[in-house]
Amino acid sequence: EVQLVESGGGLVQPGGSLRLSCAISGYIKSGLCMGWFRQAPGKEREGVAFTDPSIGSRYYVSSVKGRFTVSRDGSTLYLEMKSLKPEDTAMYYCALEGPWRCGGTNDQRVRDYDYWGQGTQVTVSS
Repeated sequence: EVQLVESGGGLVQPGGSLRLSCAISGYIKSGLCMGWFRQAPGKEREGVAFTDPSIGSRYYVSSVKGRFTVSRDGSTLYLEMKSLKPEDTAMYYCALEGPWRCGGTNDQRVRDYDYWGQGTQVTVSS
């Protein structure tokens, strides 16, 4: 059974940085997309950053490109966030076993992912 445990969220001032971690246990299939979604209060869950580590591809939504970096090291998935803005405030979720090779797109859908973490809160405020 695959289990995901996120950590690293917190309160940070605008312009600050955070690194989210997602510890992965269990067997996961190679070649499938993995990454991060977020959900702000009153809004739908949206994709943020994704990767297929088997080929090193990475995809970002335009609002975070150049500020966020997704990576995997062994059994941990990371999301490095810099130059944080108040609009980045949300619950962040890691997700695994999405489409093959991420479908070559940053437009990832919640329903395409099989495994989810419990979420970690990121609040950007002065």
